[in-house]
Order: sequence, then structure tokens, then C-alpha cells
Amino acid sequence: MDYNKVAKEILNQIGGEGNVESATHCATRLRLVLKDEKKANKETLEKMDAVKGVFSTSGQFQIILGQGTVNKVYKALIENNNIKSSNLSETKKEAMKKLNPVQRFARVLSNIFVPIIPAIVASGLLMGLLGMCKTFGWVSGDSGVFVLLDMFSNAAFVFLPVLIAFSAAKEFDVNPFLAATLGGILIHPALQNGWTVGGGITNNISVFGLNVGMVGYQGTVLPILIAVWVMGYIERGIRKIVPDILDIIVTPFLTLMSTAFIALLVIGPLGRLLGDGISFGLQGLYSTAGPVAGVVFGGLYSLIVITGVHHSFHAIEAGLLTNPEIGVNFLLPIWAMANIGQGGASLAVYFKTKSTKLKSIAAPASLSCMLGITEAAIFGVNLKLVRPFIAAAIGGAVGGGFVVLMKVSMTAVGVTGIPGIAIVKQGSMMQYIIGMAIAFGTAFVMTYVLGFKDEEN
Repeated sequence: MDYNKVAKEILNQIGGEGNVESATHCATRLRLVLKDEKKANKETLEKMDAVKGVFSTSGQFQIILGQGTVNKVYKALIENNNIKSSNLSETKKEAMKKLNPVQRFARVLSNIFVPIIPAIVASGLLMGLLGMCKTFGWVSGDSGVFVLLDMFSNAAFVFLPVLIAFSAAKEFDVNPFLAATLGGILIHPALQNGWTVGGGITNNISVFGLNVGMVGYQGTVLPILIAVWVMGYIERGIRKIVPDILDIIVTPFLTLMSTAFIALLVIGPLGRLLGDGISFGLQGLYSTAGPVAGVVFGGLYSLIVITGVHHSFHAIEAGLLTNPEIGVNFLLPIWAMANIGQGGASLAVYFKTKSTKLKSIAAPASLSCMLGITEAAIFGVNLKLVRPFIAAAIGGAVGGGFVVLMKVSMTAVGVTGIPGIAIVKQGSMMQYIIGMAIAFGTAFVMTYVLGFKDEEN
């Protein structure tokens, strides 16, 4: 393959180098921020042999080239043209300028929670393994090993405000160590453990004439998110009026003291109330509507993915996990069914199409869905052909209804498909696997039933 030629042809079809604000790439996709996406010829790009799919999401124009190829095409694109090279983080910031307020809010939440996901997944997986060990009597719940592992498994949730604060600091332009300290204040041992509030507040103090409950915010999400956002405004405001010579001493002191008071007196109680309202509202809908909720959520999830708003769900799922009266993620299994449905439809396209190029995209895209990555299937195959996308939505709806009927839940966030088996709550593993088979099979069959307009080679 002549990578220079491929890069040149791509550049011609996206409006030339003058239409490119910045460029970067990930493992499989060329990610571009274009000044005017209307100048990009998507249909011609998709007909190129090297291109496996083209889509626009979250302010980025993305071209799927595949592993290895994308690196070489990107190198040729940058070296032979006057195009600004940027890292993935910078490109995302450029892309955010093009998003509407809802998409921008969702992207901010995604940028905050995605870096935390490995810690939550590790903790959730360990919780699942411990539950299995205890159920089958492999390890005594009183043993030293079990006690230590139990401590390891809940650390990420106990100190979640600190993790969120540190990650949010980058998004809200705050000193990350001040933010982490604020998170530590909200879970300080002098405060009553936040998970015991249901039994009543045991200690109150008087602050400026106000009666304040000495309650911690272990495992909460919204209080620290709002607090760090407020801290950003306070820090920047103080820095504008403090002389440079005193900045390193006065600014951190005033920022932390003032934000901590506001967080404990105002933001914390309101944030907990709002977070609990969202969690209990979803749980009420889940319990009342039952499988119907699974059908609706599973059927619509892929549409939500196209808008990019699904990134905000990580915060909601974390809130479900850390709420002591819920403690599980009942949304993620539904999203998993929607993702698996996309894989089933994509595989059906592989068997049904006569296009060699489409076959080369559809099969690996289906496998990616089984591993929880759906972009290639959605944008490279199903959405482009329309009817397979509808078939995938039907598969997701049927699978979603089944996992809700079976009360399948998970102990972490961010992992779907086959890897999601590792974080399924003890006792629901087989139901989750059956749900995947139902979603995949339904989408596969419906793709054949609905058919699609085949592409030429």
C-alpha cells in the first residue's frame, strides 16, 4: 500500500489542508477536527480500499483505517502537509468547541470518569470474586486473606471523591492536589461515614450560627464534582487579585478554605440529595417498568451512542454503585445487550453482502462488539446500511428486556460484551451470557429479515 498516496487522497476528500484544524490518531482511527465538515466527501472516502469506515462524532471527523495502517497514513499526512499535529487530548479539546451544550457536558463527564474506570473495574471484579469465594465456601469470611482482599476491593469506592477530584481538576482547570485535598476533606475520618446516614446523623456542630451535620461523602459522585467545578472559579478569581509574590501561599490557602466551607455547608448536602434522587428515580423506573424499561433502554442506546451523550452515563452508573441502598449497576447489562446486538447485525452483513470490502470490515467489527467496542460496527457497517442498524436495535431491545427480567446487574462500570462477564454480580453470569446470545441472535436474524441495499465491490 502506498501510504503517501492514501494520505493525499484522504486530504483531497476532506477539503484540503486548509480545512484541517488539527489531526491525531488512536489505535485504529484517524481523528480530525475540520473547520467545515460539509467539505468532506464521506461517500468517496468510504469507497477507498484503505478506508474501513467514516463517521463524525463529538466534534471529530474520524476515518477508520485499522491497526498499523493508521500510524503510517497519519505520518504521511503530517510530514507531507502543513497540518497541525496534536495529541489525543488536544484534539478532543478542539473538538469540544464544536459540540452543543448537552454534548459538551457529556464529554466533560466522560473525560473525568474514563481515567477512573480501571480502578473501579478492578475493585468491581475483586468484589465479584470475593462474593463467589464466600458463596461456594472457598475462603472463610473471617480469614485474614478475605479481610485484606475485602479492604482492597472497596478502597476505590471509599476514596472515590479523591479519585474524581483529581481527574476533574484537569477538566475544570484546578490545581489537582488542591482538588484531591478537597476530596479528602469530604471523607475525613472526623466525619460520620456517609454509608451510615440512613441510621441518623450522630454528631452536629454549630458553624456561623448554622447547625451542620458532621457527615462524610464516601462513595458519592455529585458533591465532589460540583465542589471542584466551584473551586476552579474561586481559584482563578483569587489569583487575579493576589500579587504574584504572594500567589503560591495566599491563593492555595484561600481557595481550599473557602471551597471546603462551601462544600460541607452547601454543596455536599444538595449534591447528595440530587444524586440520591437520580439513583432512586432510575431504580424506581427499573423496578416499576421492569422488562419494558430494558426493552426501551436497550433499543435506544445505540441511537444515544451516535449523539455522544452516552459518555455521561458513567457518572450515573457510579452513583448507583456507591449508593448503599442500591450498590449495583443495573444499567450496564442493558447497554451490553445493545452493543452485542450491533455485533450480531454486523456479522449478518458479513454473510449476506457480496461486497469484498464490506466483508473485510463487517467480520472484525462484529468481533469488536463482542469485546465491547462498537464504533466500527455502528459507523462502518450498520448505520451506513440503515436496516442492519434497526435490526441491531431490535436485538438490543430484546436482550435488554431479558437481562432486566432476570435481574442481571454488575459491580463496576465501563466493561461490556464478553469481558463484562468478569464483573457480573454473583449468580447472574449464566443469565448474562444467555442475554448476549439472545441479543446477538435476534439482531442477526432480523438483519436477514429486513435485508439491506448491498454495496458494490
